[in-house]
Amino acid sequence: MRPGVLPHQWLTGGPNCIEVPDWQVHEYNADFFIIRESGCTHYEKPFLYLLFGKDRAILQDTGSGKNDSARIVTQVVAKWLARNRRQSIPLIVMHSHAHDDHIAGDDQFKGLPNITVVPATIPETKELYGIPHWPDDIGHIDLGARVLDVIPIPGHNEVSVALYDRQTGVLLTGDSLYPGRLYVNNFADFVRSTDRLADFTRGKIVTHLFGCHIEQSSTPYLDYPLGSMYQPHEHSLELSRSHILELAAALHSMNGIPRRMAMPDYSIWPVTP
Repeated sequence: MRPGVLPHQWLTGGPNCIEVPDWQVHEYNADFFIIRESGCTHYEKPFLYLLFGKDRAILQDTGSGKNDSARIVTQVVAKWLARNRRQSIPLIVMHSHAHDDHIAGDDQFKGLPNITVVPATIPETKELYGIPHWPDDIGHIDLGARVLDVIPIPGHNEVSVALYDRQTGVLLTGDSLYPGRLYVNNFADFVRSTDRLADFTRGKIVTHLFGCHIEQSSTPYLDYPLGSMYQPHEHSLELSRSHILELAAALHSMNGIPRRMAMPDYSIWPVTP
């Protein structure tokens, strides 16, 4: 596994927004970048992930609300190219799922040179990763000496996917598992997807599990109110494979009857009509 490092804390937004940058860029390692949108820009404060291979790069998600994600991403790409003494690299823009707080910046990337934006739909997702039977099959994408495995995990959203980076052992789980409120829109699908993640990761090294938000406090069982711009003392971004197993056990304990359940590092929130 290629190692990486995480910051001691993430910027959330505030308490003084004049002093807070719109984006926080963190270099996990030389070819893996984590970009967080400030709560001063939008309360969702999503995380974007930018990974480089030898032949192409991939960006997961484009941010929330009115943002300038294309500006910050192209700046990071330009700096990576300069450091690696390269002229260009193709960039694929894909999504953890199709909700507005993850696709808001898509239009900024469309038409830019060397950038392909893949819509967050099942047909395009299947084609990009070579997934013949959705959601039961596992897809893959090779960035050039860097293969990502793609696991369909519908339940939060019908087109939700998880990405496993074989190079670092990092698993990106979108909004299906992160330190916050796991909104479950299709309970049966969510249970099957969690089981699929547990099965996929069996026997594999999972160094970190990164979702797309932090809504949980560092105090167990305590989350921040919906719409919080500023989150002092928030939970760390990273979770582990044990959280997948814990989530699967909690879901199965409901015996097919969805209900809210608070866990130390996240909470399960079935969404009713």
